[in-house]
Amino acid sequence: MLEPDKIRNIAIIAHVDHGKTTLVDGLLKQSNTFRDNSAEMAQQLIMDSGDQERERGITITAKTTAIRFGDYKINIIDTPGHADFSGEVERTLQMADGVLLVVDAAEGPMPQTKFVLSKALQLGLKPIVVINKIDKPARRIQEVENEVSDLFLELATEDSQLDYPIYFAVARAGKSWNSMPDNVDEHADLTPIFEAIVSEIPAPDVEVDGPFQMLITSLQYDNFLGKYAIGKIAQGVAKSGSAVSLINGEIVTAAKIDKLFTYQGLAKSEVKEAGAGDIVAIVGATTAGIGETLADANQPEALPTIQIEPPTISVYLGPNTSPFKGREGEFTTSRQIGERLNRELETNVALKVEPSGIGFTISGRGELHLSVLMESLRREGYEFEVGRPQVVLKEENGQKLEPVEEVFVEVAPEFAGAVAQEFGTRHAELLGQETTTQGTLRSNYRIATRGLIGMRNILLTATKGTLIMNSLPAGYQQLGAKLTNLRNGTLIASETGTSTPYALANAESRGEFFIPPSVEVYAGQIVGLNARKEDLEINVTKAKNLTNMRSKSSDGTVQLTPYTDLSLEQCLDFINDDELLEITPKNLRLRKSELDPNQRKRQSRA
Repeated sequence: MLEPDKIRNIAIIAHVDHGKTTLVDGLLKQSNTFRDNSAEMAQQLIMDSGDQERERGITITAKTTAIRFGDYKINIIDTPGHADFSGEVERTLQMADGVLLVVDAAEGPMPQTKFVLSKALQLGLKPIVVINKIDKPARRIQEVENEVSDLFLELATEDSQLDYPIYFAVARAGKSWNSMPDNVDEHADLTPIFEAIVSEIPAPDVEVDGPFQMLITSLQYDNFLGKYAIGKIAQGVAKSGSAVSLINGEIVTAAKIDKLFTYQGLAKSEVKEAGAGDIVAIVGATTAGIGETLADANQPEALPTIQIEPPTISVYLGPNTSPFKGREGEFTTSRQIGERLNRELETNVALKVEPSGIGFTISGRGELHLSVLMESLRREGYEFEVGRPQVVLKEENGQKLEPVEEVFVEVAPEFAGAVAQEFGTRHAELLGQETTTQGTLRSNYRIATRGLIGMRNILLTATKGTLIMNSLPAGYQQLGAKLTNLRNGTLIASETGTSTPYALANAESRGEFFIPPSVEVYAGQIVGLNARKEDLEINVTKAKNLTNMRSKSSDGTVQLTPYTDLSLEQCLDFINDDELLEITPKNLRLRKSELDPNQRKRQSRA
């Protein structure tokens, strides 16, 4: 069992794509955690183990690993960099005593840099700054150092936090330096960062001799042992086989430590006991939840619970009601969906689920947060439908307040006008603007969260896919005026059947299609975007009449404009209040809530 002064608990925090997970790869490999011939030595982004994490190139769930450096054990927490997964950041930082703040040498501090650093400094964690990617031709070392200094001045909660060490790295190559090197190609490794963690990050501030206490900050499952309750031991010693109490507010439940694990590399190592300051996984507390306390059975005292910021976006999610329901999914009923959402609540602390008719209203920290959950459900075989995302309002002193976000947009100068016009239409306030060293224009806006819904797709189209856009929560403001509908009307299938090249070719002048030929559609399904503001019903299943007349032109192959294949996030952005998105393991279908055209007309007149 290690003494607390030989333990270091550190979280790696950064903006998306600044090299956080790559740096963890280097620390794992250079600490001799793996054998030289192991598969991990040739692997990249080792900690991003989920399918969606690898596909999207982002960290979604926080993960814990541990390495050895000399006599020291270093527990490393790899955290998400996106503000939508702030619940993961807020709960896992509870286990850390310091942070490695990774900043890109060209981009400098970005919105999520500000967000994750503010969370760390609020908890009083000791920071170490790592300026990464110093081999970039567009690096701005001195400017980035100044920008980091300005960020600390803005966010620090006490003067001691303004005294932080800076290191320089090329994480992809596994190199780091105490000062900016003259030649980044020179031989180097990550030893300076290892030494900084040991010397700069404080040992856990814990009570070794008191009764056992641990705040549960994470949960994991496997098919063999069931639920693992994970956290940092705040006091005393955890012993395998000992009786403990699980404390949830006023409710105290008897439990037992059946098995006790500590971390070593990517694996868990079973131990008989572990001391204060170490991060452990405990099996036996089958009803444990995040934010609850495991404590000595004879002296059950609770630790302060984790405070998570409230959700800002909600969406209806319920069983599929389309004519094609039940054809493509394994789990289709409201009961099955509800059971799955309840399981998600155990680990997804920033999520809220409430019954709503035959379905549920799910609330989270942003569209990405909710869309990752939806994508997980469809991959697991669930079939369901969702409505348009809505902002979550709160009431104070009799006034309705809506969430606000600070948005950072970077575009080429020729697209600046289109971006400014779109933000202006949505009542955004321009806070600042500057030209970067790369010649792009970086703008900073304050906008109501509801104004952001559907904006990313429009701006990506307007900037030919070159847009860089990030946002972070900026509090609440009084509910503003209603926004006008900014999207054109839709092309709606008037008949059920199979789409034909002939029908699509004839209707191409009407707008942009979301479906290819030879797919099944139903009446009321949205098949495209109209070139005008109103909705338009068209028959996309019409076949060409066969005649006994032959001509050169009639035998020609139909040339169709490629259709637009919308992603799940793009579909969520697209739909209006009277529309739904049908999600199955095989397809995404946009549709009108009311499929009958006569009923739709009556509703529009009402």
